[in-house]
Amino acid sequence: MIYVIGLAAAVCLGLGFVLQQHAAQSAPAVDYMRFRLLLDLLHKPIWVAGVGAMVVGQLLSGTALANADVSLVEPMLTANLLFALVIAHLLYRESLGFNEWAGALMLSAGVAMFIVGSQPSGGNPDGDSLPRWVLAMGILVLTEICIIAARRHTDVVRSMLLATGAGLLFGIQDGLTRRVTKTFDGSVSHLLLQWSPYALVAVGAVGLLLAQSAFEAGPLRASLPALTAAEPLSGIAVGVVVFQEHLRVDPAALALEVCGLVAMVVGVLLVGTSGTFRKMEIRHATLHAHANGRPYLSMHVGHAAHRLRLARAKKFEAEQLNHRA
Repeated sequence: MIYVIGLAAAVCLGLGFVLQQHAAQSAPAVDYMRFRLLLDLLHKPIWVAGVGAMVVGQLLSGTALANADVSLVEPMLTANLLFALVIAHLLYRESLGFNEWAGALMLSAGVAMFIVGSQPSGGNPDGDSLPRWVLAMGILVLTEICIIAARRHTDVVRSMLLATGAGLLFGIQDGLTRRVTKTFDGSVSHLLLQWSPYALVAVGAVGLLLAQSAFEAGPLRASLPALTAAEPLSGIAVGVVVFQEHLRVDPAALALEVCGLVAMVVGVLLVGTSGTFRKMEIRHATLHAHANGRPYLSMHVGHAAHRLRLARAKKFEAEQLNHRA
């Protein structure tokens, strides 16, 4: 049942990310890395639907995390990229090529190899301590590095860095979700006296802002693979450091784990850099031009994509000028 819940969560997350990126890509440049971006996106029904799908996915993943080790659930959640590709294919009627199928197979094989090799077990969900959480929060330093580096780049690189930071925070969020669900005894007042619910909300809000800023800064093929790859690695780190989970470390197990992780990363990159996502980006640029009273751009799809890249470059220059001022 855990596998069914985990895959259902991945489907909802994939759908949510596709819809969110479709809406966030046309958000105002002045909203970059500001919570006002979330307020503006609230006026877009497609974004609200995407967030709703993501919330359902998070609830399902929380259910899985409450009944299984983080190290077991996290690899399954990486399948959200595969489902995002399938959903994009159904919505936009774009054909799937070799890279998509090869990436899907490698991603699935990587998840299977990692689970078989590591056999995550043990751990003490009730024995986590604040010092262990402080140690795990060292991941926040990596997130800050991604944010600082993103300010010096634009378009694809900026999107990738912000999405990596968001994925790292989502991995911490998964661990916090597990702690909250384990400590909740039916008393809301008792839950509100603990630190973990507030940390969960704060980490989730910042992670959501980083994700939407990543979707705004660049195409889905740049942001989603980075987010998908970073989240399970962060979640596994939290599981080992905080919940004292154990992974097999004998030579045969390590070989399978390493091969599985490599296959997952390669699969994520193959699917994330697929032609389907590139076509989706160009189509979105054409439809956006239509909505702004420039239907002639629909006759030149490549020109529309070029204009979209120029617009992003201008956004970056304006942000740099405002930052210096």
